[in-house]
Amino acid sequence: MHYTYIVECRDKTLYTGWTTDLEKRIRMHNEGKGAQYTKSRAPVRLVYYEQYETKQEALKREYAIKQLSRKEKLALIKAYTHT
Repeated sequence: MHYTYIVECRDKTLYTGWTTDLEKRIRMHNEGKGAQYTKSRAPVRLVYYEQYETKQEALKREYAIKQLSRKEKLALIKAYTHT
């Protein structure tokens, strides 16, 4: 499986990425071995994810989420946590 995800960083910023192993990727972010962006903003907390069959689908969704405003991302997260 492939996952598109959003984490909330220590400074309350949001980071969007994709992975094939969600638990491992979050752990890597928190160990400072994830993305450059999250290294100085750890710890991170997983706040949203979607599951896809293919890498292409996950990457396409990652790109689409990255085009959203912060307000739109927060609405997406809120809808996800209330379902």
